[in-house]
Amino acid sequence: MKKVILSAFAAVSLIMGTVTITGPAEAAPGAKPPAQDWSWQGPFGTFDRPSLRRGLQVYSEVCSGCHSLNLVAYRALGEVGFSIDEIKAFASEFEVVDGPDEDGEMFDREAIPSDMFVSPFENENAARASNNGAMPPDLSLMTKARFNGPDYLLALLTGYEEDAPAGVELMDGMSYNHYFPGNQIAMAMPIDDDSVEYADGTEATQDQIARDVVTFLAWAAEPELEERKRLGIKVMIFLIFLTGLLYALKRKVWADQH
Repeated sequence: MKKVILSAFAAVSLIMGTVTITGPAEAAPGAKPPAQDWSWQGPFGTFDRPSLRRGLQVYSEVCSGCHSLNLVAYRALGEVGFSIDEIKAFASEFEVVDGPDEDGEMFDREAIPSDMFVSPFENENAARASNNGAMPPDLSLMTKARFNGPDYLLALLTGYEEDAPAGVELMDGMSYNHYFPGNQIAMAMPIDDDSVEYADGTEATQDQIARDVVTFLAWAAEPELEERKRLGIKVMIFLIFLTGLLYALKRKVWADQH
């Protein structure tokens, strides 16, 4: 009986191994993204405010047509450097569904600072219908979705190639990307040189645009990052002071004992 079980286990393992090796699900993992030096990294790191503003412009002009930012409120833009009037003006460009009113009807109104960023689609079906059946992911936590997320996003945005390498056959509607798992991605190259015209006059190279929008998305994933770091530093200073005080008290108490 034991031999039968072992034989069956070996057969299943062989079958699974064969499927793993030859099955279509097996895909290249994609190249490892180069490590980047981001301004917000480290205990004293902060977000580059001009880059955040440019990143918001890139998101608004390029990304927001397909991708939502459902977990970020317009009022959070105050952390980017927007005044309350600028936030109100920015939010008012969008409409949200509210209600019900006194008659029990839903109605449209201008967005206000407390509203979340408005989604480009009314529902998931509309999003899929506009993107060949693919669901564009929400970008609120995109930089947290994988290890070294900002590095990966920058590499992904700049890793497109016009032609696939020899021997690689792209499926219909797919683009070749050096860093995407499997190297075939349904999203066409979203940015290129001069995809936007920066309001502050910064040269809009593909690399600059990608860095700015990644910086903005890193902030969107953790708008309170800088405040958390400031609080952490204050706590550490307090603990160091408390440790010194307790040590001095200990010496005083034991000195009296002798």
